[in-house]
Amino acid sequence: MKVTWNILPFLQKYKYVLIIILAGVFLLLLPSFSSSSSDSGNDSTSTAAVSDSEEDFSVETLETRLEDALSQIDGAGNVTVVLTVKSGTERVLAQDTQTTSDGSTSEKNSETVVVTDENNAQEAVLLQQIYPTFQGALVISSGAEDPTVKLALTKAVSSLTGLGSDKITICKGK
Repeated sequence: MKVTWNILPFLQKYKYVLIIILAGVFLLLLPSFSSSSSDSGNDSTSTAAVSDSEEDFSVETLETRLEDALSQIDGAGNVTVVLTVKSGTERVLAQDTQTTSDGSTSEKNSETVVVTDENNAQEAVLLQQIYPTFQGALVISSGAEDPTVKLALTKAVSSLTGLGSDKITICKGK
């Protein structure tokens, strides 16, 4: 008995479904960028989050920059900005971790990775810097009675801080 396959009508009928399935398989085959940790006693590099209060970036600096920028909006006048922060700035430093195990006990030693430049100055290796998450903003402006100025101030603060308009309060100042 001879079997004939008419696959062309099947492909035409389900071509979009097959495209989606092929795209899904393609995405699954892409290499992942997550690192796996080793518990077999080998050296590995991991991360440690360190809070840093002496960073170039500070909330006060951002408030000053916002005040300068917002005061340039036509009709805003004198502007004061107060930001509240949900979480502060963090620096993630590279860590060299070595795990040793003796049967029932396991010991883990971590050291921050430090590089030395040509002047023998040592500096920790920074992997990532996490900027603060804002909770709310208060803007006091002498031109806040004008609805167009109020809207412009709200849009500007929202775009610069990532806050929604419900988290931004615009008040009229002196």
